[in-house]
Amino acid sequence: MKNFEKYSKQYFLPKERCMDWAEKDAVEKAPVWCSVDLRDGNQSLIEPMSLETKVEFFKLLLEIGFKEIEVGFPAASETEYDFLRKLIDDDLIPDDVTIQVLTQAREHIIRKTFDAVRGAKNVIVHVYNSTSVAQREQVFKKDKEAIKKIAVDGARLLKELTERDGANYRFEYSPESFTGTEPEYALEVVNAVLDVWQPTPDRKAVINLPATVENAMPHVYAQQIEYMHKNMKYRENTVISLHPHNDRGCGVAAAEMGLLAGADRIEGTLFGNGERTGNVDIVTLAMNMFSQGVDPKLNFENMPYICSLYRTFTGMAINPRQPYAGELVFAAFSGSHQDAIAKGMEWREKKHLDKWTVPYLPIDPHDVGRQYDADVIRINSQSGKGGVGYILQTNYGINMPSRMKEVMGYAAKDVSDKLHKELHPDEVYKIFCEHFVDGRRAFDVVECHYKQINGITATVTVLKDGKMTDVTAEGNGRLNAVSNALKSFLGVPYKLTDYEEHALTERSSSKAISYVGIEYGDKPYWGAGVDEDIITSSVKALVAAINNLLAAK
Repeated sequence: MKNFEKYSKQYFLPKERCMDWAEKDAVEKAPVWCSVDLRDGNQSLIEPMSLETKVEFFKLLLEIGFKEIEVGFPAASETEYDFLRKLIDDDLIPDDVTIQVLTQAREHIIRKTFDAVRGAKNVIVHVYNSTSVAQREQVFKKDKEAIKKIAVDGARLLKELTERDGANYRFEYSPESFTGTEPEYALEVVNAVLDVWQPTPDRKAVINLPATVENAMPHVYAQQIEYMHKNMKYRENTVISLHPHNDRGCGVAAAEMGLLAGADRIEGTLFGNGERTGNVDIVTLAMNMFSQGVDPKLNFENMPYICSLYRTFTGMAINPRQPYAGELVFAAFSGSHQDAIAKGMEWREKKHLDKWTVPYLPIDPHDVGRQYDADVIRINSQSGKGGVGYILQTNYGINMPSRMKEVMGYAAKDVSDKLHKELHPDEVYKIFCEHFVDGRRAFDVVECHYKQINGITATVTVLKDGKMTDVTAEGNGRLNAVSNALKSFLGVPYKLTDYEEHALTERSSSKAISYVGIEYGDKPYWGAGVDEDIITSSVKALVAAINNLLAAK
């Protein structure tokens, strides 16, 4: 590809080794979550949310369980200011929830921000200025000392205004474009800000270290975070927060590695909505923890409901393959995948397992409000006997013999292939009935009578070509005797090879379903029959199998 030479590394590694995080293999507890959907997420929308919509989104975030929510940049626009005032004036903020407001480290913006939050109980005032080499040189055209002074002056003003108002606000500082800043200089600026704030155990400061533009592999971010974690002043009284963006598509991985490296908090959005390629996806992060047995302290048990409201509020789509939330993330079309899932589900049931280990499903779809029949096993031309059999068993109680499942699988695939469409469970059931229960009838059995003579003697009344004929034959059982009678009458020397039956439900009044397999010329033919009487259902199945044979001939 042309022009690759014009790009170079835009990040800085710490001068000391910071790889302790690499010895850990999992995030063991949930971080403090801060949703920035109403600020970062909102500013990335083509049509920003109205005040009313933002209120409803705020309520959804509360339902999910967020305890810290960045509600906006109140000095940036009238809508942002009015929204914050509505939350405060209408008493919409629960006592255990902290709102966060964003401000640049500029005096008039900070002062307007304090006007906006007056009266709120729990507030984090988040102040930032950019510290990266590119921003210092190209945008602000200031040296390191001047950039640090902007941060310190902003921090000092936050403290003065809080004391003036007699408030107990907490403070957050972001060296914006942290990942493009020399780690040693970022540490110098952060420590200077902390020296102003003097954080205490009951009033911790938040130091937010954003990947404003993701410009390196995730392990680089982890090393930068670990360096700050090890060297920052007042560490025991400071919350290290991460704000990863997703420019390289690694936002989730960077956040997870950053947590391993010592971070305590995550700022992100639902489904990763944000400018450019987005913010880190909190849903994926939280569900990754959940899938490894860690309580994420957020509730996504009704994912379809959350997705629906999110689409309504933002106008954004959710990719069908979005982890955990997409419409197709649990769907298995592949025959081998379907077979493994079906067997895994059967294994769980038989073994009464308390741990989830089903192949191809990292979590139980039920845990996020999804259904197996509609969301997991999906039937199309790529599907196999396992998936088709699973659909029929879970939806209709039909548990076919293994060899019959193979034939049914091919029948369903053939229909899907010709129609170029996915088959819904009712369509699969219709194919089953057409092929094995109600198919073309060259003949039918009207009634059977049995006597215990020479084993069993059956008298079978056959209807063929509009004519009734009684045929008698002997056998070692009722089905065998009927089969011998039909062979004699039809002149077709098939072999009866398979017979299985079971109740369709667990009720005592349940109908029985029987499956009969026959062979003729080394080819199998199958039929199924349903009736309250097990003998009648078996005869119906035999008749269906023979009719399939005659139709094939």
